[in-house]
Amino acid sequence: MATISQIPLNEYLGMNYRPDREYVDGEIRERNVGKYEHARIQALLARWFGNHEQVWGVQVVTEQRVQVSPTRVRIPDVALLTLGSQPDVIFEPPLLVVEILSPDDSYSDTQERAQDYRAMGVETVWIIDPKTRSGRMCCGAEWIEASRLEVRGTPLYVNLPDIFSQLTTA
Repeated sequence: MATISQIPLNEYLGMNYRPDREYVDGEIRERNVGKYEHARIQALLARWFGNHEQVWGVQVVTEQRVQVSPTRVRIPDVALLTLGSQPDVIFEPPLLVVEILSPDDSYSDTQERAQDYRAMGVETVWIIDPKTRSGRMCCGAEWIEASRLEVRGTPLYVNLPDIFSQLTTA
């Protein structure tokens, strides 16, 4: 990821970028923008969770700024929040954060983002890899590869084979 500049957090929070960028310890970082499969999985997950919002008592957001620490703002691909009004920047830990790997994402960058979410207090982080058609969920300190991703102690889940079956290949 390329570093663009170093600015104070309040200046970053007042800026708009297209596509949006993350803020890490004073640096504004470009995010790898996904290709078709990334975008399609993101849309399918948003629709899946959106269809269950009332039953599960959640609201789904995509690419929403989440301040994970005083010096870091991350932008997860998908997040589930409790019902209620939400600010432009989320300060409370989401119920779930989902990162969908882009072809240019590195393992270390993805792990760093996941660690930031966990340090903030996010109980469950999912990482979905469109290339390998696989997913991993982090609950506590444990990473588990699974085709059914869940949030322990809640009804929240997704069956990855159902999501992947809705992808078309060129």
